[in-house]
Amino acid sequence: MSDPLHIVGGGLAGSEAAWQAAELGVRVVLHEMRPKCGTFAHKTGKLAELVCSNSFRSDDDEHNAVGLLHWEMRQAGGIVIEAGDRHRLPAGGALAVDREAFADAVTSKLLSHSNVTLATEEITDLPADGNWIFATGPLTSSALGEALRAESGEKSLAFFDAIAPIVYADSVDMSVAWEQSRYDKGETEDERKAYINCPMTRDEYEAFVDALLQAEKTEFHDGETARYFDGCLPIEVMAERGRETLRHGPMKPVGLTNTHAPDQKPYAVVQLRRDNKLGTLFNIVGFQTKMRYGAQIDVFKTIPGLKDARFARLGGIHRNTFINSPRLLDEEMRLRSRPHIRFAGQITGVEGYVESAAMGLLAGRMAAATMTGRSLPPVPPTTAIGALISHVTGGAEARTFQPMNVNFGLFPPIDARGGRHARRDRYKAYTDRAKRDWMSWLAAGRSDAAELMHVRSPGNALTA
Repeated sequence: MSDPLHIVGGGLAGSEAAWQAAELGVRVVLHEMRPKCGTFAHKTGKLAELVCSNSFRSDDDEHNAVGLLHWEMRQAGGIVIEAGDRHRLPAGGALAVDREAFADAVTSKLLSHSNVTLATEEITDLPADGNWIFATGPLTSSALGEALRAESGEKSLAFFDAIAPIVYADSVDMSVAWEQSRYDKGETEDERKAYINCPMTRDEYEAFVDALLQAEKTEFHDGETARYFDGCLPIEVMAERGRETLRHGPMKPVGLTNTHAPDQKPYAVVQLRRDNKLGTLFNIVGFQTKMRYGAQIDVFKTIPGLKDARFARLGGIHRNTFINSPRLLDEEMRLRSRPHIRFAGQITGVEGYVESAAMGLLAGRMAAATMTGRSLPPVPPTTAIGALISHVTGGAEARTFQPMNVNFGLFPPIDARGGRHARRDRYKAYTDRAKRDWMSWLAAGRSDAAELMHVRSPGNALTA
């Protein structure tokens, strides 16, 4: 019997890598330290547990880079995007999911696969041999983090990230708040009313900013200086950058009309997004925070409509680990100093749920190809997944490397000789090119993997 592929970490990237490799006929041992070893943010031992937002962001695959990433993963039979689609919630043009049902679906499907075995244990060091993918994510254990530092020689492998609070829907005062998606986005009534909106006057906004700035915050120890990913800044850090920052960010009032006072334009709006299918939980959009728990309750209850709010979860801050991928990894995501080890997910320096899962998808396919004596062609950098791997394995400057979301700035420029594209037309040109090149890459992989079809488990097969 052939040796298995060991995957460390049962988050989005590890789960996706395990699924892809298992579907290609490779035996997988998925190592997950939870629930034996917990983390600050995780609450369960389920695979693919979402610890921050419940949104996979825009699902527009024609004009948006992350929507294109969704599309590419669907074509590759991704378990993460399939579970997200199955358990999606109304969220305007975004793909938001019921976090508990989503994690249950991924866990059940993976553990029912005949090629997947779950090992509940903590891996604390880098192995000397075998076939491995490390997808330990932003909450890599301290022991493994130290092993990575020793191997890489990096002085710092981390930045700080924050999570937003979740409110019980029945505690929101709907005589003040109203339901509406920004610009009434969505094809159904549910989608057009997917958000709860809390309006603020100018005086209320100014008082809220003052309260944010004065609130007691979490302090850092051991001489650490807080470095944040710009896409997930604590709300009080945004407020420190200028009093109008929030009003032009997560609290912008555009595209919304208060049904209680349609002739009065709010100065600012706090939005809450549905967090579960029942509609009993809503998270406060963009309100990641490092305020202490007592301060959070005091400050957030000053928001109109949330005076009597009850919180299912308060916000918090945690340390995210990532490696200097441009320096440490080769073009197939292998550790240069130990080529039998690949890395995947957020630890590679991509930011976001979907980006992390996409790197897991690619690492799982690459590992399976190596273990079965095949070779995959390079992923076209014109695709969303190809743009990400190109960025983290050499496109970015190692000296200043920081986590990055997928965006069209990572793609090779579109040839505009036929005339300058308007932005929307240009993005459509990017996605058209990406879809064509991604399908060609998948076809090349399918033809090379055809001989493996007989080892697949009946009832589990997805398109390779």
